Order: sequence, then C-alpha cells, then structure tokens
Amino acid sequence: MSWQPKSLDELGFVSRGRSRHRPRDAAHLYGGPHPFVQTGDVKHAGLYLNEYSQTYCEAGLEQSRMWPQGTLCITIAANIADTAILGIDACFPDSVIGFIPDESKADARFVKYLFDAMLKKRFKQFTQGAAQDNLSQGKLLSLKFPIPSVAEQRRIASVLSAYDDLIENNRRRMQLLEQAARLLYKEWFVHLRFPGHEHTQIIDGVPEEWEDTFLPEVIDVNPKTRVEKGKEILYVPMSALSEAGMAADTGDFEYRNTHTTVKFKKNDVLLARITPCLENGKTGFAYFLADDEVACGSTEFIVLRGRRVSPAFTYCLARSYPFRGNAIKSMIGSSGRQRVQVSCFNEYKVPLPPKHLLNMFDDIANTAFDQIRVLVTQNDKLTKARDLLLPKLMNGKVAV
Repeated sequence: MSWQPKSLDELGFVSRGRSRHRPRDAAHLYGGPHPFVQTGDVKHAGLYLNEYSQTYCEAGLEQSRMWPQGTLCITIAANIADTAILGIDACFPDSVIGFIPDESKADARFVKYLFDAMLKKRFKQFTQGAAQDNLSQGKLLSLKFPIPSVAEQRRIASVLSAYDDLIENNRRRMQLLEQAARLLYKEWFVHLRFPGHEHTQIIDGVPEEWEDTFLPEVIDVNPKTRVEKGKEILYVPMSALSEAGMAADTGDFEYRNTHTTVKFKKNDVLLARITPCLENGKTGFAYFLADDEVACGSTEFIVLRGRRVSPAFTYCLARSYPFRGNAIKSMIGSSGRQRVQVSCFNEYKVPLPPKHLLNMFDDIANTAFDQIRVLVTQNDKLTKARDLLLPKLMNGKVAV
C-alpha cells in the first residue's frame, strides 16, 4: 500500500496548549499537584515525557487544560519542532501544540519520529529573519507529509522505539547512580552521619578534626583558564545543562573560534547563576572534555574547581540544598532576571572533612560517576545508530 500525503489534523485531534500567565507574573497559579510541561521539558525528554519542572495548583488548572497520557507534544516557540509523548497527564502552555492520534489512522510514536526525521528542517523556512523563532498552528497544519498505513506506522515505530527504550533504561540507571552519590554526600556532609559520627563530638556545628573553612579556601570560584586566542574550542550553552543530573545534551554543543570569558577544564562544575535556571537546579559537570581540553560556555555560568576537594565532592556540593539555598538568597534585585554574584560565596562555610573521609567518599562517588560516563557513551552510540536508521525508515525506502 502506498504512502499518502496527509496533514496532521487528518490523523487526529490538534490544538494549542493553554496558559495565560508566566510563573513570575502569577505565582498563585503554581505549586500544586498538576504537572505543567514547558518547551524545555519537551526538548530534554526522550520518546516519552515523564519529568517536569513546574506544577499548577487548582487555580492554574482552571485557566489551562489537562492533556491525557499519550498526547504528542510539539513545541512551536523557543525550541522549534521538539517533540515528546506525554507519559503522564499534564498541562502545557500555548507554546506547545498537542496532537492526540486517531488510533485507526496514526501512531503517536511514528508522528514523533516523522518530525525528528523530516520536519525540523522544513520548519526553519517559516522562521527565517524573525527576531524569535515561532511556528503557528496554521503553518503546522499547512504541511503535508507522506503517511503509510497505521499497521506499517506501528512496525516502523517499534523498530525505532527499541533504541529509545534502551536509551531510557540507561538514563534511569544514570539517575539512580547519581542519586546514590548525592544522597551519600547529604548523609555524610550535610546531616553529618558519616562513618564514626557516633564517637565524634560536634562543636558549633563542626565535627571534631574537621576544618571550619569558607568555600574559596577549598574550591576556586571562576578560576583563570587560558586558551590560545582564535583556537577552535567547544562552546557549551545554558540549554545543554540538565536540571536532573550530570549528563549534558551534547547536541547543543558547538565549536567556536571566538571565546567567552567563561572557560573551564575537564571535571569543572558549571553552576547556572540566573533565574529561573538557578532555581530549577541547572548544574553541569564537565566530564565530557579530554584531560588537556579547554572549553568555554555561557557567560551566565559560574565555574567551580575543587582545590582541596575532589570534582565529585564539588559537584555534589553544588547540587546540595544548603549550597543552592545560600546562592538563591544572595541574589540581588526583586524582579526580572536575577543573578548570583560570585562574592556571595566568600562567606559560605564548607566544613572540610579529614582526608581519609574525603577519600572514602571519592572511592564510592567516582565509581558511580565512572559508570555514568560509560552509560553516556552507550547512549551516544545508540542515538547515532537510531538517527542513521531514522530517515531510511521514514521515507519508505527501507521496508519493515
């Protein structure tokens, strides 16, 4: 049976999301039990979207709309044509279009892969020359693309989703490994339930034999890192950092001959210093660089480099609530985009554990982080294999 040209609304229900207010303009709508998915959540999701950074309360839900699990989310602003299938019931704003397939005509997974393979490039023609990328629902529905029978759609989607299932399994393992390291840090160095704590006296909040230090004494903040002028080096944007963990979105990396003032080396920690990125917890760990490589990044990064503590300790500290709480409280201004000042860390205390305890922590945390690096490499290979197969399946040249 031949592939027939179809528009999206011929395959199911299509409509924009609904949200009349931004979080900073209507705080009373947020913080409840209802998931509120935004363009960034769609961008960083895999095949299915199960994680989100914002929620609605009842008042928020009332002025929005709850979309059912299985809805395909399509971004039409900021990150054009990023897609993910809701793994949960959720609301989303009008910068996201929802597609609910007619199961007799379309498979949501196939349509998602169709966007990945064919439509992102086509969308660029609508946004060239615009101050900000955007795509209307009307422009989206004006597109026709070849669609096979729903049975063939499901066969194609099943082949491609097998790769995404493996990628998702690895991603969950990475989350568990990082969570274990961070919980260990919290247990030992925040709650002070470290090995031997039962027999250790606490004086003014600092255990015996620990040093009462300030952060700059153990961690360099924005250390000077030199690189040859005009040399092509990696640039890491804010969008590459994750709110959930150390794995970065390498698809957002690029090489540049002109460098920003923010330079870093392997295993440096990158802390987002602007809201809302700071509040959402965007923190990077430059595990992806070679030993002697220097990269640059967004000027809204603060670089942390452990001097008397390891990269693993530095990263877990930067992810910890006491540290982030101190950073957020130190922000100046009451509206708009707020920034953490480097000077705010001068008075932040970091009780320094004895060397043997730091070594014990590093042995455990580094084992977890090394496994994460292996899984990141595996996911990169799986992604490349899927992306090579994707266009061949989506243009009908390879039968399944």
